[in-house]
Amino acid sequence: MSEKKYRIILKYINDLSAEVKDPEALLIAKERILKYKLDLDISSKPLKNKMIEINTKLTYHDKEIKKKEVFFQIVYATVIKIEKNLKDKNELEKIILCDVQIEIYKELENILLNIIKYSGFPDIQFKKKLDFEKLYKKKFN
Repeated sequence: MSEKKYRIILKYINDLSAEVKDPEALLIAKERILKYKLDLDISSKPLKNKMIEINTKLTYHDKEIKKKEVFFQIVYATVIKIEKNLKDKNELEKIILCDVQIEIYKELENILLNIIKYSGFPDIQFKKKLDFEKLYKKKFN
């Protein structure tokens, strides 16, 4: 097994939005919740002392209805410290887009699911699991 080249220093909710505009929007959303989509966006920025801030944004929303929307979004920040002299850009991208995501995703998904459940959708589950290895390979092939 290869040695891990980074270490997670911090994990925290950077931004959180749960919008239920009114009771009518909630009733419409309850009927349409199976049409909701989960979008993923990952960004990063270098910090001092070989540290990188990674922001993983999950948005759960109905792309067809905008006017009476019920909308959920979380930006989860993870700060990592690169442990070794890592010069390979591809290896660093894999750490950011794949390795860290695999490590934090279960916790991030649970936070978002709990917010959605307490917003009026007690039986909500994400049926499709994100496969970060597969997404990473697809991006670079």
